Amino acid sequence: MKKIITILLFGFVVLIGLVILYLGVIPSTPQFRDTDGNVIHGSVAELVKIELGGLEQWISIRGKDTTDPILLWLHGGPGAAQMPLAHAFDNELEKEFIVVHWDQRGAGKSNHRGFEEETMTFDQFMNDGYELIQYLLERFERERLFLLGHSWGTQIGIVLVNRHPELFHAYIGVSQLVDNRKGVEIAYEWLMTEIEAKDDQASFEKLNDLGTPPFTHRKYREFAGLVDSYGGNFDMRMGEIARIAIRAPEYNFMDYIRWMRGANRGGGPIHVDGEMTAVNFRENIRLLDVPVYFFTGKNDYNTPLALVEEYYYILDAPEKEIIVFEHSAHTPFLGEPEKFSREVVRVRKETFSMSRFN
Repeated sequence: MKKIITILLFGFVVLIGLVILYLGVIPSTPQFRDTDGNVIHGSVAELVKIELGGLEQWISIRGKDTTDPILLWLHGGPGAAQMPLAHAFDNELEKEFIVVHWDQRGAGKSNHRGFEEETMTFDQFMNDGYELIQYLLERFERERLFLLGHSWGTQIGIVLVNRHPELFHAYIGVSQLVDNRKGVEIAYEWLMTEIEAKDDQASFEKLNDLGTPPFTHRKYREFAGLVDSYGGNFDMRMGEIARIAIRAPEYNFMDYIRWMRGANRGGGPIHVDGEMTAVNFRENIRLLDVPVYFFTGKNDYNTPLALVEEYYYILDAPEKEIIVFEHSAHTPFLGEPEKFSREVVRVRKETFSMSRFN
């Protein structure tokens, strides 16, 4: 018996070792190289650890030409760091921008052991973001950058743009948060209709057990899972997302563990007494002094299209456009990646001019 246990333990250790070797020990980001294998002059490919708000946080910086404008991507969640997916989806963007992915505090590489969850406040995320923008503008000697937020990242992004419009060429809100409580109500009604149409008794019982909105954060996560099961959230199965993510050279074995811990925590610490904090930009932000582009999936019931359209029509901006992704839900960069990259590049061409860029 002892021999069997010893063999099993040895096999487990070997398996863990092979996993660590496969995922890598020392993370890095590949350099841009020409056909002869030489690093392209004037390109940038770096993993950088910087201090934001008193906490060491990680960013990736990638672009084929450092004279291109900066595109800062604010990921969703909180906790859903985008960096491990960038290698599969950013190739076209890196030809036109210096693309920056930031693992926010408590997410991915920035989810350190002993991390103080009570620092996850909206104001702290805002301060971190502002410090990062200042770092990037100084590092690349620029006055403005392009800001792209996804889901939770749009909550940070649109407030940053509202407070500091002079720092941005344009704002791209992907799956823009508008009014989270009204959004959940719309999603609830849609989900109930879908469940009744399919006579899905199991899902009906789950929804009935959750009650009606507003939800606590815990109940909202369960509700979002039901929305996802009916095609209203993610545009790619979690297994496929994981298969892509584990190939990211920017992450090592421990980074994936950090990512999972951050994703499982989500935004719980932000919500007082567990109830989802109310956010309503229809009332609070009705004017932005930069060009605004909303990218939204037709089938999105996390941040419903109907609310984004309503907000689009009342928002005052020097230029604005809503781009609907007909075959996507909450993650159009996964559902329609070619169109997504093409539209982001178009935003650069339409809003960027040398007279506004240093």
